Amino acid sequence: MYKLLVRPILFNYDPEKVHHFTFKMIKFLSKIPLISVLFRSTYQVDDPKLEREVFGLKFKNPVGLAAGFDKDAKLFNELHDFGFGFIEIGTLTPKPQDGNPKKRLFRLKKDSAIINRMGFNNGGVQDAVKRLKKNKGVLIGGNIGKNKVTPNEKAVDDYTLCFDTLFDVVDYFVVNVSSPNTPNLRALQDKEPLTKLLNTLQDKNQKKPSQKPILLKIAPDVTDGQLLDIIDIIKETKIAGVIATNTTISRKGLKSNITLANETGGLSGQPLTNRSTAVIRFLSEKSNKAFPIIGVGGIHSATDALEKLEAGASLVQLYTGFIYEGPKLIKDINKALLRK
Repeated sequence: MYKLLVRPILFNYDPEKVHHFTFKMIKFLSKIPLISVLFRSTYQVDDPKLEREVFGLKFKNPVGLAAGFDKDAKLFNELHDFGFGFIEIGTLTPKPQDGNPKKRLFRLKKDSAIINRMGFNNGGVQDAVKRLKKNKGVLIGGNIGKNKVTPNEKAVDDYTLCFDTLFDVVDYFVVNVSSPNTPNLRALQDKEPLTKLLNTLQDKNQKKPSQKPILLKIAPDVTDGQLLDIIDIIKETKIAGVIATNTTISRKGLKSNITLANETGGLSGQPLTNRSTAVIRFLSEKSNKAFPIIGVGGIHSATDALEKLEAGASLVQLYTGFIYEGPKLIKDINKALLRK
């Protein structure tokens, strides 16, 4: 029903306005008695065989929602009704920020893709904490970043502030240094600053009464040499794992018109499918499966998800595929896993 009736209507309007409209509609519908029950009965797949234990956490199923969709933790309880095993909120920054000027979100329909240059628009970490305290049992990842105005040499302060503020209301952390939409952010992926950042967070983590898993989200545009550096960094800092991958700055092989395809920002969706899977496989094989990987990027079918799991991912996340395919995709993936 989504692809036949709902999506054609929504795709006639501005993507960012549709995003906010959809949030309001889901929130409204979920307040109607029995609607949440209907969502759960339609989309959730409950089976112990789907459960996964990864970096010390128990996931109801291995299909999660990637960061960027529910940036401000406004809809995680309602989105969980669609069958997600976990929800990642953020990217959150210490101070609220508007992000980049609009228009900053573009659909590439011919490529089943999206370009975004949102720029970590969010209401700030403190604002999200208020809502996360109302969590009804959803496993939550907290994706953290730095404010645009914070220089890279002081970025550690932003990440540690977010870490401390979110610590009691999330189940795991994701360090985002791979978004292409904050100036110079990807420079933090270099070996020296990244090692310093992760060691600082790990030091704080180890001083807590109980530790939380810390993951690193990486770009798909890194070289093999940089991926080998990342493996070394994970070994040295002893963080819990990796999320592979973020959006790409590549525009190779796109079918959409050149004006649209050349919009500045990170590309997500089907054009990213093969590259993200290749990064997962490389990390898994070269590290001898030394750490868990969450696979994300271009998952538009159950087959796409299974390929990432077979390449070495322990869990997968959806974003653009969820927008293009609808909540049935979550059910399709979990059903396919049960048939294996």
